[in-house]
Amino acid sequence: MVNTVGMREVTTEAELRDVLGEPHPRATAKERCRLHELDREWLARSPFCLVATSAADGSCDVSPKGDPPGFTVVLDDATIAIPERAGNRRADGFRNILTNHRIGLIYLLPGRGDTLRINGRARVVRDAPFFDRMTVKGHRPVLAVVVEIQQVFHHCSKAFLRAQLWQPETWGPEAVPSRARIAGALERPDETLDDLQRYYGSSYAAGLYPTG
Repeated sequence: MVNTVGMREVTTEAELRDVLGEPHPRATAKERCRLHELDREWLARSPFCLVATSAADGSCDVSPKGDPPGFTVVLDDATIAIPERAGNRRADGFRNILTNHRIGLIYLLPGRGDTLRINGRARVVRDAPFFDRMTVKGHRPVLAVVVEIQQVFHHCSKAFLRAQLWQPETWGPEAVPSRARIAGALERPDETLDDLQRYYGSSYAAGLYPTG
């Protein structure tokens, strides 16, 4: 058990504000409920987003979603849709949405520190005419998340600057074991390292958009 001696927990919003102070009026006033043309441009160029959901019991999930730029379809100024691609079929986020429709999204542009944030209400959809617009390399998604926007705003780049996220000289992809070694240690101990390295090699990328 963690030793909590000396740990001072914040338990009220008043105490939180006492520590952090009040937000600048511009930070609260920038929230909107409809997409601006600049938001549309961002979505048209973004190849990646993080999707945050929580279940009725409060358990949470954050899932990455990535596709060619513009993978998020803008249905109107207050509605977007995100396609689902082949994955591990855990469907954590989808199961959360079925019991709690709240969703949070952060859209990234490679090389940019600022982000586009969208919060709203989500539905899981198994078919719609706009699915045809989500077809990539012959793969038409079998599910999509439709989001009714309640909040949309752009977020500053301080976290990315602190992390030096886009500075290649700070990258260290070999600093931790490879995906194959991690899978062998934690998830697939009955398979050889050679088999796992082959699985996570070129054939893995070749199966990103199955059409069968």
